[in-house]
Amino acid sequence: MRVAYLAPELPALSATFVYNEILQLESTGTEVIPFSVHKPNSEIKEPRVYDLGKRTLYLYSLPKMVILKSNILFLMKRPAQYIKTLSLLCEDMLNVGLLSRTALGLAYRFVFAANLAERLVEEKCDHLHVHFAHIPTDIAMYASSMSGVPYSVTAHANDIYERGWLLKEKVQRSAFFATISEFNERYLATLGVDPEKVEIIRCGVDSTKFSQREEFINNSIPKIGVIGRLVGKKGIDTLINAVALLKKQGRPVELHVAGSGPLENELRALVSTNSLTESDVCFLGAIPHSEVAGFIKSLDMFVLPCKKDEHGDIDGIPVVLMEAMLSGVPVISSQLSGIPELVIDKETGLLIQQNDVEGLAKAILLLTDDSQLRKKLVSQAILKVRNEFSLTANTEKLNCLFVNRS
Repeated sequence: MRVAYLAPELPALSATFVYNEILQLESTGTEVIPFSVHKPNSEIKEPRVYDLGKRTLYLYSLPKMVILKSNILFLMKRPAQYIKTLSLLCEDMLNVGLLSRTALGLAYRFVFAANLAERLVEEKCDHLHVHFAHIPTDIAMYASSMSGVPYSVTAHANDIYERGWLLKEKVQRSAFFATISEFNERYLATLGVDPEKVEIIRCGVDSTKFSQREEFINNSIPKIGVIGRLVGKKGIDTLINAVALLKKQGRPVELHVAGSGPLENELRALVSTNSLTESDVCFLGAIPHSEVAGFIKSLDMFVLPCKKDEHGDIDGIPVVLMEAMLSGVPVISSQLSGIPELVIDKETGLLIQQNDVEGLAKAILLLTDDSQLRKKLVSQAILKVRNEFSLTANTEKLNCLFVNRS
């Protein structure tokens, strides 16, 4: 098959699961034509990923005259499909509020959809798959309507909770609508979407890149690590406060924070406010994905205390938790969203309530002091990831849906 892929940013460090899925698909013989809404701010130097970036067409980077020409030509070549899709746009704009910002956004994305539709036809694509159910899916469903190429979606978290406009329509118009968790599936059911269209496809991890380390790490001062964008939903402020509490209790730990983002200065200020030093909390900045496995394996434990942010945004099931678990590193996270489907409390990891500083500090001490618990959690976590969150198995399931639902 020739499958077009569309994502917000491709390839992006913040969404490694998208480009890993594409590369896995290509390794099985599926031809992927990559598209992206935006161009990522930084390039990934890993050869296969770098090559993927070079072949990707960035829709919002195209000159305005190219986009205008695509609309005119498509209207001339396929007037019935173009006008039908324009009618669909008008219906959707009325649905979300004709003069609303969302309606204007739909109209803007419709214009770019014509260029994508043109390229889907030129490339003779059999199917169009989209990651994230907000902006990229707006473009995809209009491009699908114009071109006649069926589309499908993988929905994650904030794209359905914080920016979930027209979800019922998007599910209905799709060939299928995948999502990463049972939690999301239940939420979609409350919206009255067609359950026959919804599929659970986990984001998977590559077991060839993340394998169990040979021995347990037992640093004299426990080394805790976290990887993620420095944004509210990651709960890194909760983690810093827990580190401060442990230090006051005479149980110091080292926290290594890998990632960058808008809250970096605020988090650094929180470190100072808590009278912590650079030896207590170290900010590493963004690290290349090729270095993630080595960083994770150097840790005593991996802690990601996710929470709902002030805008209602939450994580789905962070892939970095899967990577840590497969590496043989015990994990702590939050009882939130789809995370308990991966991290089962006291079975494959430890869970706390979001924003619970004292609970997090206790969980860290429990892992530090109980070596038998650490071994039990690690062995069961590895089995959990291998059985349910394999990149190979879940990509194959997705590929079968492309074939059977197109």
